[in-house]
Amino acid sequence: MTDPNAIDADGAADERDEDATDNEPDGDLPRGVVDEVERLTRLERTAVDDNEIEAYERRREELLENHDFTSRIRDDDGDDVLVCHPAEWHDEEAGVIRTDRIEDIDRAVEIPLEGTEDPDDWAAVDERNRDLVAAVREAHGDVHGDNAALLADFAGNHYAKPIASLTADELAEFREEYLVRNAWPSEKQREVIAESIELVFEATGESAPNGGSQ
Repeated sequence: MTDPNAIDADGAADERDEDATDNEPDGDLPRGVVDEVERLTRLERTAVDDNEIEAYERRREELLENHDFTSRIRDDDGDDVLVCHPAEWHDEEAGVIRTDRIEDIDRAVEIPLEGTEDPDDWAAVDERNRDLVAAVREAHGDVHGDNAALLADFAGNHYAKPIASLTADELAEFREEYLVRNAWPSEKQREVIAESIELVFEATGESAPNGGSQ
């Protein structure tokens, strides 16, 4: 999902702390920062509260500014693409990119926002995930259904991908970070979250990576 021009920060592709970039080449964006910028942009685009939208946008700008980068949304034949590039390329007065300032085009990072790594677009992926939520809720009750809904939110808003495509690392992120920071599951939900993940994957006809547990 992220651009190959993004680099690994200290060898951890899922690292979201922009300070953990000791081994990054000068002038490049660490992959962890790119992943977080993409996550914040997708959350901004799906949020409905103005304060929430502003918070996501401000956080994204701060992350990029820490690395002397900026961003813009480019229309690519009707599909939005998030383009992150060195701030030095941008002529603030004219509001344009100065091509004479571009010494290495590969420093830019492009992130498609309208599609996913899978062939379907985001809306179709989200609909498929919601169908899984409904199936789990009907078969196993509201507690597992509510957990399935949280997993669908995570898969769609953070990775724009079907639940069945989530990796073991992404499921660990869901359990250890998303549930703690972005969701407020009940005690019952927390007690059965691993089972809920397994049930969702069973509904897809797949097995959960690592059994859905830590």
